[in-house]
Amino acid sequence: MRNREIPVYLFTGFLESGKTRFIQGTLEDERFNTGEKTLLLVCEEGEEEYNPSEFYGQNVHIKVLDDKDDMTEENLDKWAKAIHAERVVVEYNGMWLVNDFLEAMPEGWAVYQVILLADATTFEAYNANMRSLVVDKLNLCELVAFNRFRKGQDKMPLHKIVRGISRRTEIVYDYEDGTSEFDDIEDPLPFDVNAPVIEVEDRDFALLYRDIMENMKQYNGRTVKFKGICAVNPKFPEDTFVCGRHIMTCCVEDITYCGLLVKWSGSHTVRNADWVWLTAKIEIKFNKLYGRKGPVLTAIEVAKTNPPEETVATFY
Repeated sequence: MRNREIPVYLFTGFLESGKTRFIQGTLEDERFNTGEKTLLLVCEEGEEEYNPSEFYGQNVHIKVLDDKDDMTEENLDKWAKAIHAERVVVEYNGMWLVNDFLEAMPEGWAVYQVILLADATTFEAYNANMRSLVVDKLNLCELVAFNRFRKGQDKMPLHKIVRGISRRTEIVYDYEDGTSEFDDIEDPLPFDVNAPVIEVEDRDFALLYRDIMENMKQYNGRTVKFKGICAVNPKFPEDTFVCGRHIMTCCVEDITYCGLLVKWSGSHTVRNADWVWLTAKIEIKFNKLYGRKGPVLTAIEVAKTNPPEETVATFY
C-alpha cells in the first residue's frame, strides 16, 4: 500500500439526500466494481441501509464511524490495511467539513472523485439556513446530482446556487420517474474574455479570479484591466507585488484575500493597501510564489485610485 496510490471516491450530501441509495447502486454496478477490495466508510446512518449481498464481487468491507473523533489518519490507515484495501468509498456526513476528512487522509490516499447528492426539494432551505456547509460541499465537487426533481420544477434557483460557488461543477437532475437530465443553462461571463482588453467592473472581480484559476489556458496571453488592492512583502522577488481583492464566498467569517502576481519595474512605489487600476498582460507559467503554474501579470499600466464603494467582492 505504501508503494501505490489508494483512490478515494467521496460522496457528500445532507441527511436523507440519497447518498446510501446512490452508493449501493454504484457498488452493484460491475462497470465500477470489478473486483477491487473496497473499504466503505459510512460517516452517518439514515433510514436507508446497505445490502452488501447485492454488491458485485462481494469485495466491500463496511466501516461505520460512530464519531467524528474516530476519523484520524491512524484509524483510516489501520482500517484500510486490515483488508488490504485497493480503494476507498466514503459516505460523508453532511454536517462535517470536507477539509476535516482531507486532513485526516493517510499518505498515499488520493481523492479521485467528489460527488454531491442533494434533495431538490430541500436544498434551497439548506442553502438559506446552512450556507457555509453548502459552500463547503460545493467547493470541491465535480458533479452535483439533484434527486427527487419534479417535472416542470424551475432549475434556475438550484443552478444559481451551484454556479455561485463553481463554474466547473457538472449538474444533473434526477427525476422522480427515474430519468435524468444534465444542466444545459449557459452562464455567460459579465466581461468579454476575447476583447483586446478584458475590462472588469468592481462587482465582477470575484468571477474573474475564479475563472482565471479554473480556466487558465483561456487567459494565457490576454490583457486585463481591473481595480485591486495591493499587497507587498520584502520576501517577494524583485519587481513583484500582488494585486487582488478580498472575496466573500458565503459569510463574513470566510472573507479571504485573493490576489494575482504582478511583475512591474515600478513595484517599489507600491505600498500595502494601495488601490490601483491595473492593466496587465497575463502569462500562465510556473512561479515559486504559487508553487505551481499560475497567472503571472506583467503590468502595462498601474494607476493609483480610490477604493470602490464595496471593498469586499462576492460571486453575486
